[in-house]
Amino acid sequence: MQGVLTGFAVIAVVIGVGYVLGRRGHLGEDGRTVLTRLAFNVATPALLFTTLAGADLSVVFSQRLLVTAAAAAAAAALFLAVGLLRGWDTGQLTIGALCSSYVNAGNLGIPITVYVLGDASLVAPVLLFQQIVVTPLALTVLDLSRPGEPRPLWQRLTTPLRNPMAVGSLTGVTVAATGWDIPSPALEPLTLIGNMSVPAVLLAFGISLRGSGIPARGDSRPAIALSAALKTTVQPLVAWAVGAGLFHLHGAALLDVVVISALPAAQNLHTYASQYGVAERLARESILLSTLVSIPALITVAALLG
Repeated sequence: MQGVLTGFAVIAVVIGVGYVLGRRGHLGEDGRTVLTRLAFNVATPALLFTTLAGADLSVVFSQRLLVTAAAAAAAAALFLAVGLLRGWDTGQLTIGALCSSYVNAGNLGIPITVYVLGDASLVAPVLLFQQIVVTPLALTVLDLSRPGEPRPLWQRLTTPLRNPMAVGSLTGVTVAATGWDIPSPALEPLTLIGNMSVPAVLLAFGISLRGSGIPARGDSRPAIALSAALKTTVQPLVAWAVGAGLFHLHGAALLDVVVISALPAAQNLHTYASQYGVAERLARESILLSTLVSIPALITVAALLG
């Protein structure tokens, strides 16, 4: 329980600083935009590269990853099914599906796995899966759905290769697969730049809260409420059912997959929405609502399965 509270306290403080910066206007009118672009185009790709370049790729095929991936796919599929029935547009469907299934593996996942599960490496499989598979796929959909004249086929096929986030992830995986040991003079600048990613994302998210009201209000209320409910309730329940029923996990192994699946939506989803100018309110308020609801959810999971 202490780990859950510690993880949320850390992230809340940084978001709070961003909110104060936004209220006082210290970064100007374009402060959030600059932070978002910095995170999307520079800092987060560097962080993904340095993280994945030293990762053990064998964790991608672990049994626990199959459980968390199945739970994420189920939550995203449910959102897409409801959204298609209600006629939501591509941007809202994509961002909403991400908010329903994309866990906060970095900002909250690492401190919570350290304090609750006792091993930060347990979050590595889902982090790799999200950055190698989910992020390039989602950003490709957003790229291809942008308004304008149809682009040539070769541009459509190479969309993932021109996205900074996907490039950082795929390049890091390539380095890890080859076993190349990057020289320290080349790696340390990238590490330093990558260290800006999390605070930039959290500060930008805090600034975006300026002037926002209670979450899940207005026209986006159904999508916000649905995504938050799927993320904090359905996804961990599916992880428990699949883990215990299909893979026969129990004890610490079952606790691991359920806790990771119960993590709230990641703040960088708001960065994606802002970068593409789609469903920004949905992303912001769904992240906020799922973060608030996940506190009692994670405490309950830790108490029942711990």
